[in-house]
Amino acid sequence: MSDPDIKKGLAGVVVDTTAISKVNPETNSLLYRGYPVQELAATQPFEAVAYLLWHGELPTPEQLAAFEAQERAFRPLDPRTVALLDLIPAEAHPMDVLRTAVSQLGTFDASLNRPGGWTDRDLDFGRSVYLLAQIPTIVAAVQRRRWGLAPIPPRADLDYSTNFLWMTFGVLPSAAAVDVFRISMVLYAEHSFNASTFTARVIASTTSDLYSAVVGAIGALKGPLHGGANEAVMHIFEEIGSADRVVPWLDDALAHKRKIMGFGHRVYKRGDSRVPTMKAALDRLIADSGRTDLAELYATLESEFVARKGIYPNLDYPSGPAYHLLGFETEIFTPLFIAARVTGWTAHIMEQAASNALIRPLSAYDGVPERHIDGYVSDPAEIDTAQRAEEKD
Repeated sequence: MSDPDIKKGLAGVVVDTTAISKVNPETNSLLYRGYPVQELAATQPFEAVAYLLWHGELPTPEQLAAFEAQERAFRPLDPRTVALLDLIPAEAHPMDVLRTAVSQLGTFDASLNRPGGWTDRDLDFGRSVYLLAQIPTIVAAVQRRRWGLAPIPPRADLDYSTNFLWMTFGVLPSAAAVDVFRISMVLYAEHSFNASTFTARVIASTTSDLYSAVVGAIGALKGPLHGGANEAVMHIFEEIGSADRVVPWLDDALAHKRKIMGFGHRVYKRGDSRVPTMKAALDRLIADSGRTDLAELYATLESEFVARKGIYPNLDYPSGPAYHLLGFETEIFTPLFIAARVTGWTAHIMEQAASNALIRPLSAYDGVPERHIDGYVSDPAEIDTAQRAEEKD
């Protein structure tokens, strides 16, 4: 028998079909239901993109209005969630807090307890809108608690992006800040069978419920090789300090074989197609804030790393500094990613449920050969024979 062809990390393995999104490495394009993501980021509110991912088409004005009304009604937190957030240690990482809170949200859904309720697709649409609405309120409350401030209730008269910033900072944001945040949400919403999405689909394939699949996806996104990279980018910027320190810092980092977060992608080989749109949004924030020092650090590290390694930035590289300039703490960056990606996750969970097959790959064993415990007899007949022999003795 020939040795199996092992695909470490499932690299290059096509495990299923999807109609939700497509990454085309040849043209460096990302499509949501056929639409280039840069066109959606330039023209659509985030709510419309969420609707598109779930329903397959952009909403009509009437459909969007109804969808927005449903999302806004779901925004306020249950008092039990507020109490839960107060019980979690203030120093806990926001990803751990959000993972715990989303798990609690699943316990409020009584429909999960009735036959077929776990995988009812119509109910899953409502659950998806519920999570879309609840997560920003939770993330904003977590951020304010880290600042020692009381949470700010959501406002039903504000759109998704404006309300998110309002709940976090307590002031109505500028139109420019809202637009940058909206763009980041659109760009982060979906990205095919990435690690967290695949995790969600694996859990969904067992016919577990949508909340459990999302909690599992949150755990996968926490890793710095996936969602946590946007936090890592900002920590790198803080470690370097200024553009004139990039070269010696990079010399040392490469000499010690450090992984430089924010660069490279498993799918894109000639640069992440989302980066130009997010970089343009970052440039607007830099111009408004006068942070030319950040722009110089960004440009110097990018040019030096690309020149040495031939590896280009991914979306996390411009989004980290953008979230920093908007005023978020670095530890909140990945929860912001979740607020967007929950739309893609839930779209995939529903797609998996609609045409399900349990995801259960094989493995190639390379451990020690079969061996046995000295003196152990597994066959009852052998035990009886041994006992009779002892009796004769």
